[in-house]
Amino acid sequence: MKKSLILLFILFLFFSNPITSQEVSIDGRLKPYLDNFFELCDQYDISYNEKLFVLKKIAIVDTLNTSSHGSTLGMLQRDKYQKVENIVVNWMAMLDQEILKIVAFHEFGHYFLEYDQHVCQDCGIIMSVVNTSYFDIANDWENQVKILFEQSPAYRKKINSTIISVAQNFPQN
Repeated sequence: MKKSLILLFILFLFFSNPITSQEVSIDGRLKPYLDNFFELCDQYDISYNEKLFVLKKIAIVDTLNTSSHGSTLGMLQRDKYQKVENIVVNWMAMLDQEILKIVAFHEFGHYFLEYDQHVCQDCGIIMSVVNTSYFDIANDWENQVKILFEQSPAYRKKINSTIISVAQNFPQN
C-alpha cells in the first residue's frame, strides 16, 4: 500500500509539472555569437535561459527574401499563435563575419532583449531597420553593444523594478 501511494505521488508530480523546455537546434555558425551575447546578458543580469528553450531553432537559412530592392537579413519566425519559435539569419549575412555578427545580435536583441520594434530607420546602431554601414557599427562595437543592452526594454524593466524595490524598502518618516 505504501509503495503504491509513493508511486501515485511521483506520477502526480510528473504529470502536474508540464515540461516546457525542448531541445533547441543551434546552427554552429551562429553559436559563437550566441555564446558572446549570453555572456553579455550575464553581465547585464538579463535572464535568457527560459526564453532559449522555448525556441525550436536558431539558424542560417536560404529562405528569406533576397532581391536587388532589399533583402531580409534576419527575422524572428512565429507560430500560428504569434509566439516566436525560430531566430533565422539570411545566408547572405555570412559574406562578411562582421555583418553576420551584427545581424545575429540584432535578431537576438529582438527576442532576448525584448525589442518589439526597431529604434529608428537608419541611425547607425544595431537595432536600426536598415544599416547603410555595417562597418561603422563594427568599428564602434563596444559602444554599440552598450547601447543595445542599456537601451533595451529588458534592461530598462530590470532597472525600473530595482529602483521601485529599493524605494519600497527605504524607511519612510
